[in-house]
Amino acid sequence: MKRVLFTSVAAMALSFTEIATVKKTDDQFIVSAGSAGLFEVKLAELAQVNGASPAIRLLAEFMVKDHQKANSELKALALKRGINLPAGLDEKQQKHYQKLFGKKGKAFDDAYAKFMVKDHKEAIGEFKNEAKNGIDPDVKSWASATLPLFEHHLQMSKETCKTIRYEK
Repeated sequence: MKRVLFTSVAAMALSFTEIATVKKTDDQFIVSAGSAGLFEVKLAELAQVNGASPAIRLLAEFMVKDHQKANSELKALALKRGINLPAGLDEKQQKHYQKLFGKKGKAFDDAYAKFMVKDHKEAIGEFKNEAKNGIDPDVKSWASATLPLFEHHLQMSKETCKTIRYEK
């Protein structure tokens, strides 16, 4: 009898640990996505000022509009879960922002477009992982629904890289 009771208690403790881990993982995704979304908007706003190419400015316009919408949706999801999203850039993001801030014209355009390709490839991997392996159905659903937008952004970024390569 003691053995059965001990096994049941141990199983319950393990279940609570798994639930806490899963919640933590979904919550980490939300915070990470919120931080990345904020960063995308800040970089796109900078691109609208520092970019020389009309293609860069157009890409940046889409990034601001789309990421602000996604960020707003994520904020509602975070609020529902009791999570605070980052209000500013983290140290790594701030360094990258400052690096781009110092560039103008073609140098800025090249760096921004290449970063958008790299950044969206990484985001797509994270969103696919959450959509497949997340536990909370609302978080999984949001990741799944947002994924095509980021795939479109990746394609736009690649096309912009090609376009600016041929501009004088």
